[in-house]
Amino acid sequence: MAKIAITQIKSRIGAPAVQKRTLDALGLHKMNHTVVVEDTPSILGMVKAVHHLVKVEPAQ
Repeated sequence: MAKIAITQIKSRIGAPAVQKRTLDALGLHKMNHTVVVEDTPSILGMVKAVHHLVKVEPAQ
């Protein structure tokens, strides 16, 4: 399955609690932290919920 790299580019300060929990579920804990995950519908749904806080790229 394809993999994507998700990088947190904006601070979680001021974000609603549900978005903070979504970032935690994705494995993002601080600014400029990058995780590589499988490209599944559930992951894409989480990314869509916090799209303004993260950057998504195909993993190499």
